[in-house]
Amino acid sequence: MNVTVQIEPATDIPSAVEYRWDTDTAILTASLADMSFADGASGSVELAGSDGSWVILDVRGGRIHGVEVAVWPDVKKLSLLRVPTDTARGRLVVPSAGSEGGVAMMQMDTTLIAESDQSEQTIHFRLGAGRHARTVCIARDILVDLDDSDTIRGIWLLNVPPFPGDE
Repeated sequence: MNVTVQIEPATDIPSAVEYRWDTDTAILTASLADMSFADGASGSVELAGSDGSWVILDVRGGRIHGVEVAVWPDVKKLSLLRVPTDTARGRLVVPSAGSEGGVAMMQMDTTLIAESDQSEQTIHFRLGAGRHARTVCIARDILVDLDDSDTIRGIWLLNVPPFPGDE
């Protein structure tokens, strides 16, 4: 199963991202500060890695409003991790399989790979085996890689604060 989205144009200033670490569980949550809603489903899209890792997309009003890393895959630190600079701005809408405005939950089992820069301030999650074609900026510090069919192939978290206690 793949997560295919629709892209809505965004002309406003990219939303800030609020990061929060849960020190007991090492869960990282990245939420868009802009909480404007549209009509559509609300719930979560759970991306489960074959290694037991979990990345969860928070969907509100049909739009992706946040990312939560619930169980971390092994993170490979790279000496150079190039953040895409040629990005389009937009909002990603997860089409609802059920009724408009209902609560939805979708789970996708996939290959989930995490890469970071040496400081772990930039983290890139690669999903599945497909190649990405373009990157969409959905917030100041969240980018999403999409393939030619608008299927999510990667998620970038930028300017991630250090885990409390690792500072």
